[in-house]
Amino acid sequence: MTTDKHEETPANGRRYAFAAIPLIVVIGLFGIFGWQILFGRDPSEIPSVLIGKQAPPIDLPALPGSERPALTDAEIAGKLTLVNVFASWCVPCRQEHPFLLELSKNPAVHLVGINYKDKSDNALRFLGELGNPYAAIGVDARGAEAIDWGVYGIPETFLVSPEGTILYKKIGPIDAASYAREILPEISRAAGR
Repeated sequence: MTTDKHEETPANGRRYAFAAIPLIVVIGLFGIFGWQILFGRDPSEIPSVLIGKQAPPIDLPALPGSERPALTDAEIAGKLTLVNVFASWCVPCRQEHPFLLELSKNPAVHLVGINYKDKSDNALRFLGELGNPYAAIGVDARGAEAIDWGVYGIPETFLVSPEGTILYKKIGPIDAASYAREILPEISRAAGR
């Protein structure tokens, strides 16, 4: 009795099935990612577990030489506040800065800053060159405060209610379009309009 070498055996069938598993997994992942991109949420949007929760306690020292107060719980208590995390070395922070300057002229918006892992001299030079939109600035030299706030990268901006609840988180630079589309509706909702 001779056996054809190309004859299908149960062992060969299992080998082909086992070899197809990675291909099936890859096709499944592409399907999931494609569905998310086409019909799901914005892939650049990273949800924050802090939305709807009390903002972490904040007690950061003032930026020396900035003539702005330290960033503490007392500074934001009772005010609808935008907390912006920035640094002088952050290119997108430079891009959003002109809009933040305009926004700071609006008396309905209380804008404060967390200076993230930056040298004070560099931060002062950055604000001196571009202007200072912040009512208060806290220095987070080691980044510990940013970890408490769930910062992934900068710039990031948080909308905090007068009662201290985080209402919204914006990852990336703010411009007029993103402010009108994303943040202003949250401010209006918080103000009961």
